Amino acid sequence: MAIRVEIAGPTFLIWFGPTPRLTVAEPELIREIFQTRADAFDRYEAHPVVRQLEGDGLVSLHGDKWALHRRVLADAFFPDNLNRLVPHVGASVAALAEKWRAMADGAMGGEVEVDVAEWFQAVTEEAITRVTFGGSYSDGRVVFGMQGRLMAFASEAFRKVLVPGYRFVPTRKNWLSWKLDRDIRRNLTRLIGRRSHEATAAAAEAEGEEKKQTDSGGGGFRDLLGLMINAGERRRTTAKSASAIPVGEMVEECKTFFFAGKQTTTNLLTWATVLLAMHPEWQERARREVLDVCGAGELPTKEHLPKLKTLGMIINETLRLYPPAVATIRRAKVDVQLSDGCMIPRDMELLIPIMALHHDTRYWGQDAAQFNPARFADGVSRAAKHPLAFIPFGLGSRMCIGQNLARLEAKLTLAILLQRFEIRTSPNYVHAPTVLMLLYPQYGAPLMFRPLSSSQPSDPVSP
Repeated sequence: MAIRVEIAGPTFLIWFGPTPRLTVAEPELIREIFQTRADAFDRYEAHPVVRQLEGDGLVSLHGDKWALHRRVLADAFFPDNLNRLVPHVGASVAALAEKWRAMADGAMGGEVEVDVAEWFQAVTEEAITRVTFGGSYSDGRVVFGMQGRLMAFASEAFRKVLVPGYRFVPTRKNWLSWKLDRDIRRNLTRLIGRRSHEATAAAAEAEGEEKKQTDSGGGGFRDLLGLMINAGERRRTTAKSASAIPVGEMVEECKTFFFAGKQTTTNLLTWATVLLAMHPEWQERARREVLDVCGAGELPTKEHLPKLKTLGMIINETLRLYPPAVATIRRAKVDVQLSDGCMIPRDMELLIPIMALHHDTRYWGQDAAQFNPARFADGVSRAAKHPLAFIPFGLGSRMCIGQNLARLEAKLTLAILLQRFEIRTSPNYVHAPTVLMLLYPQYGAPLMFRPLSSSQPSDPVSP
């Protein structure tokens, strides 16, 4: 079947080895691919190293199995549930800030250099571990520590040329990687078994009463592991046809959410902090808002966060300039004709260059490459000339399930840091965004943090 494209402009054909790949950067065609004609397209199979790292969880699943997992896990990411995490994440960030303050107090000049790309790993790990394991947080943290070491092996392998079958060769690093993977699965399986036993006991005690999710963490928090286990309990105690999620699939979901939840939010926090350091006028404007809404000494609460409009604009502009995924790929399941007349044969790949779309001057103006959070003053839908020119978490039914967590965590973390520090770029900082699975700073993100006095006024900044 012929493919009608132009080798220029926002829609063009490239070859990825022997595979034709159509690049599509037109918002209306993207709407067809992700929404109106989504049934004709499927997710692209990832690089083998990436698959090992991210697990065969929600990101990789298809069809009915994907629909079941998405339905079961969605409850964990509703705003009312995520708000229960605010005190835990806030305390973790505040503890981190106190370490930086102590380091600054002992440093010459009263400020400290911090590579935030490394330090934010601990902040995001705190949140994703609680979301995944809830009441089993301590046990889950041990497992995710092993997953972090496995990520280091996978990242190193991803930098090298893929030699088919090499990951099966019994080299020393492969042996260590295999052992880590086995230990992760063994520990997760043991943890799931214990949680399942607790869920069964809780159900027996609640017999004759309305069942409550007492196993999903403190304060009624619904964690991912508890939701998956409860889905199995409901299957065994009701006549519904929905299948339980097997233990092996629960293990894969835990691995998926650790990788996706930790790395994407770490990068969002890193780039947002770098941009605040580069643009002191926006940093001061955001700080003034935080101090007005939250005060200087109190941790932000769930009631405070929606009122931080300027910080929300800064986060959106960060996601525009440095999106979590620079591109995404879909594969045609059948022959399909798009509305512009382009014929897409079955098995052809379509590349949606999210970063290019976010920098397209047709939709964002001539200053598309510049940091300007004011674009989002009237909301996301009016920020660009087309509402689908901004898709940092994807689009359609497969939109990132964890985006509410990423936004909450970023806003809370930045608010706490702005309460406590003046941030500027370090002389050692080199601005070199690099793609390695995700978009990250190639040489790290060293920034300078100077503690603010609790009584120090901020200079007013006009909008």
